[in-house]
Amino acid sequence: MIDNNKYDVIIIGGSYAGFSAAMALGRSLRKVLIIDSGKPCNQQTPYSHNFITLDGKKPSDINAKAKKQVLKYPTITFINAKATKAIKNETTFEIKIDKGETFSARKLLFATGLKDIFPGINGFAECWGVSILHCPYCHGYEVKNEKTGIIANGPIGFEFAKMISNWTKDLTLFTNGETTLTDEQSKILRKNNVTIVESEIDYFLHNEGKLMNIVFKDGSKTAIKVIYAKPPFEQHSTLPQELGCELTEQNLIKVDTFQKSTIPGIYAAGDNSTFGRSLALAVSSGSIAGAFINKELIEEDFH
Repeated sequence: MIDNNKYDVIIIGGSYAGFSAAMALGRSLRKVLIIDSGKPCNQQTPYSHNFITLDGKKPSDINAKAKKQVLKYPTITFINAKATKAIKNETTFEIKIDKGETFSARKLLFATGLKDIFPGINGFAECWGVSILHCPYCHGYEVKNEKTGIIANGPIGFEFAKMISNWTKDLTLFTNGETTLTDEQSKILRKNNVTIVESEIDYFLHNEGKLMNIVFKDGSKTAIKVIYAKPPFEQHSTLPQELGCELTEQNLIKVDTFQKSTIPGIYAAGDNSTFGRSLALAVSSGSIAGAFINKELIEEDFH
């Protein structure tokens, strides 16, 4: 009797890294289950950039097209659900979903992404991905030469300002409180026409996520169109840690060149384990993971 809940590989997370890995595995004739809860970190981002052939496309459209192409492979199954529990057995893993079912597989791939931790400033979350951005390589060209802000302080603020100055010369660093820049850093920034504002931010005035003004706690305000920020993040899923996967100092899942985690049989790909959050890097890491998961299965079976 065929066990329909038993797979070669379970992929948790069905975005770019997950679908990329699934395609490599489907083309390797592997029975694969993709579990995805439908909450990508870029769901508010209107357009994706810096991925050749798909530049300027909507993330949701790219994802839908990827899903359609991947599910053409008959050995791949997709479930819209949240993985809630993971158990490591001697030779397999068990994954339980919020709908009550349990599935097993010989290998696991976490493509679960990261969860951004937003500051408690009204309007920040609504503007995130629309006019408050994280990456100039992803979105900088579209807002080049605009009046631009950066929310950061200290060494991070200095380095971020240095980078963003490549895309605009109308640049202000908002430290959101007393500066922790060194005197030398402040001097260099001002020399390069970067304004430093230490006023505490009250809220962001916006129209459907499009910035209009930063309003400060002292009642003053500054008109602005775009801001860069680097909020802290955490792993979107706690299951890798619960299974014993080691994290790096940057709170990413520690992987080797082949996307293997520190726990045998468990791989990770995409934002949760890759420095630099971009669609192109997620697809690349997913493709690598899929190929090397298949190779590991071959090595185990061919003896």
